[in-house]
Order: sequence, then structure tokens, then C-alpha cells
Amino acid sequence: MKPLQGKVAVVAGSTRGAGRGIAASLGEAGATVYCTGRSIRGQASDLNRAETIEETAELVTARGGKGIHVQTDHTVEADVKALFERIDQEQNGQLDILVNNIWGGEKLTEWKKPFWEHSLSNGLLMQERAVKAHLITSHYGAPLLVRRNSGLIIEVTDGIDYRYRGSLFYSLAKISPIHLATAMAADLKPHGVAAVAVTPGFLRSEEMLEHFGVEESNWMDAVNSGIQDAEHFSQSETPYFVGRGVAALAAQHDLMERSGRVFSSWQLSDEFNIIDVDGRQPHWGNYAMQHGFL
Repeated sequence: MKPLQGKVAVVAGSTRGAGRGIAASLGEAGATVYCTGRSIRGQASDLNRAETIEETAELVTARGGKGIHVQTDHTVEADVKALFERIDQEQNGQLDILVNNIWGGEKLTEWKKPFWEHSLSNGLLMQERAVKAHLITSHYGAPLLVRRNSGLIIEVTDGIDYRYRGSLFYSLAKISPIHLATAMAADLKPHGVAAVAVTPGFLRSEEMLEHFGVEESNWMDAVNSGIQDAEHFSQSETPYFVGRGVAALAAQHDLMERSGRVFSSWQLSDEFNIIDVDGRQPHWGNYAMQHGFL
């Protein structure tokens, strides 16, 4: 069964990580997915990583959907405006799901530094990418949803609440999408459009695998070797875990009742019996509560 067959989605920031997992999973559920980001083959972003939006679009198609890549810098208003004008034209005005996953702040965060010692330019760039870019994207994407009086906006973040996350700038960048979802839900309610925030647990992203010096095929080696900070890596999840949760959520008929809330990958797994692509069913929530993280 393809519960999202005939649906049109945008995953903004789908080059890698959770964005790629969400895009591929929406494709697995049958959706047409516009995969956007800055990195294309032969032209990497300033993050200088190998992943591209073409690869993500190919994954979408390979898993049963239709992947369309569109190079977009979501901090540039003209780029975003052109993206949604193209979707409006190509899809006859149809847009059902908008996922805001723009981030790119991993190397900007200076951990264990008080905010007055943290690079101000890096901290502000983090807000530009994780807050301003989300606002621009929703500003131009929401009218397509409102026009049809249906649809869903998903703000991807880190965490389920407003607690401090170890860095003021990082906290602001990750808490803001939660409030964006709450506030957008209020504005969109009269128009039958829902907005929620979604968070993965310990994400086993391409960058995290690289950090621990392992690949997806041997990721547990990082845990077994006793690498510093790898203790909790045993409870990590692939980007497809939250991706499959998002796809299941987007297929529900009670989205307006869920609007304004925050959903975690483990909560979605509990509700929809989501299994990760490696056959596991990690539960970062239980683990984090046992260790005092939540």
C-alpha cells in the first residue's frame, strides 16, 4: 500500500541526515517529493560534503515515489519564491506536505562556551539557517496549502521541549522551530492546515558516522571500541526511522487534532509501530529518561 500516493511534498534541506531520510520515506509511501538544498553534483555548499540533492531525489524514486531535485538556498528569498512558483505550475497548485529541515549548523556550534565567548557570527548564521530560512520557506509554501484548505507543515528540530541544550545559540536554533509550529498552527487552523514539530532521537547521520570513524555497515564498532562520547551511540537511529514516522504521521486523517504539537521519532514508532531500516526499534525517549537527559 502507498498511503501517500498522489500527494506532493517538499523537503527543504534534504541533502543529507534527517531530511534525506524523510524525503526517501515519503517516496516509499508513494509521494512526489521535491528535494531541495544547496549541494548539487559538482557544486558543494560551504559545508563541503559529498551528499547532493540529486542523490536524495534518486532515493525517493528508487523507493517508489517520484523524486525531483531543485537547487535552493532557503536563506535567499528569491530562490524560495521561485521554488514554490515552479511547484504551483508543475503540480497545478497542489502541495500537501512541507517539511522544514534546513540546518547546516553542526560546525557552527561552539560547545562548552558561554554565549558571550561563542563566535557571534557563527551563532547568528545558525539562526539565519535554522530560523530565518524556515520562516521564508513557510511564508511562500503556506499559501499553496491554504488555497486548498488542507495539508501539513512539519518543523524538524532537536528535542521535544524548551529546555537548554548546552549552547545558547544551538538552543535558540532548535527551540524556535517548536514555537514556529505552535504559532503557525494557530494561524493555519481556520484554513484546515496543520503544523507540527518533529524530532529524531540520537541521529546516526552521515556526519555522525564520520565523526565516530565508522560506516552504517559497522556502526556498532564505535560503541564496542570505547570511543569517547560513543556510549550513547548504541541507542542511535538511522534518518529513515524519523522519516518513516513522518510518512506515517502525514497519512493520518486527524492532523488538525494533532496540530501544534511536538512528535518524537520514538513516539511515532510507538504509535505506528515504526521499524528502522536496520530492523531495530530504538527508543531514545526511554533511554534518555533512564539517564536523566529528559
